[in-house]
Amino acid sequence: MGTVTVGQENTTPIDLYYEDHGSGPAVVLLAGWPLDGRSWEPQLHPLLAAGYRVITYDRRGFGRSSRPTVGYDFDSLAADLDAVLTELDLRDAVVVGFSLGTGELIRYVGRHGTDRLRAAVIIESLAPSFAKSDDNPTGVDAAGVAGVQDAILADRYAWLTGLVNDLLNLDENRGTRVSDDTARALWNAGAEAGGYATWACPPGWLEDFSSDIKSIDVPTLIVHGTADRILPIEGQGRRLHAALPDARYVEIDGGPHLLGVTHAAELTRELLGFLSEVAGTPDGGR
Repeated sequence: MGTVTVGQENTTPIDLYYEDHGSGPAVVLLAGWPLDGRSWEPQLHPLLAAGYRVITYDRRGFGRSSRPTVGYDFDSLAADLDAVLTELDLRDAVVVGFSLGTGELIRYVGRHGTDRLRAAVIIESLAPSFAKSDDNPTGVDAAGVAGVQDAILADRYAWLTGLVNDLLNLDENRGTRVSDDTARALWNAGAEAGGYATWACPPGWLEDFSSDIKSIDVPTLIVHGTADRILPIEGQGRRLHAALPDARYVEIDGGPHLLGVTHAAELTRELLGFLSEVAGTPDGGR
């Protein structure tokens, strides 16, 4: 529906595509990697029907946004979020981050504060850190990141097939919680992403968000699936809750990484319940 210019690479502007629907309290949805704003389709109608204004945008390199070869570190991605919030003059927004989007949200808070935020929602968290350590033995190390990047360079589309399987736990959920058609649509979205952007994001998995977490001073909901094969719950969701003990923490039983698709009803219920508490129940729902 619109674009926000966030920079330039050589002679080409870097534009972020966004959609802005509905009216009422603003809810900003940050997608995971290597997907884009379309991955929030299961949540879009319920949020609009409940009377919220819903904003999605495609991060640089993905979806319908520009595909530069610069700016895939979290400081730059958080600055992109700040540019969107500023351009749309959003106040008291509830920002919802999923997976890589949780890193953008938490780094944004660490660098830019919470003046524009009413609340935060963190789904399948990358924070406090996904780096392998004594505290996080299920995390990833530099060799693991390099292996993913090598697989992307060798055959991005074959690698993407395996990724979609693990995002959805297809061996368990195919035909019950997710159709082959939906899995194919998600594969297509990942295939449409910029090849360089897809390759450039994994080093961010080693980022440490511990200091950024300390700046979160707004009501926060943390949601994590118990069957996440990408960001295991023990090292990610539970560790983040330990770092933010005042946050509302919800575990969705059997939820894989992309639980917004497979467990859409469960996630939407938690999201709407939290929104009604922190942002009120809007009038004029559809």
